Amino acid sequence: MSAPGGDEAARVRAHGYVEGRVQGVWFRESTRRRASELGLSGWVRNLSDGRVEATFEGARSDVEQAVAFVREGPPHARVDAVNGFEIERLGRDEADSDEANAAFLIR
Repeated sequence: MSAPGGDEAARVRAHGYVEGRVQGVWFRESTRRRASELGLSGWVRNLSDGRVEATFEGARSDVEQAVAFVREGPPHARVDAVNGFEIERLGRDEADSDEANAAFLIR
């Protein structure tokens, strides 16, 4: 168990890209639902090259669960590659911003 104010209590961010059959298979909506269940803020969007891009912000364990979800994808998706999604700790100003405390959105 982490001490109060330790790494687990800190807000973190993970941003990355998912390749494969990830458009037209409810990938974004499934990701939004999972992120919302975890209490995360951030966004997910389709890119013109067929990839999906996402940013997750929240508690480390919740962000890690969201990243694990996009590595697998929803039932009809096929994830071929995942790039990025390294966990980075947010600075105090970023963690306290309105955007950091917003809902998870589909862009």
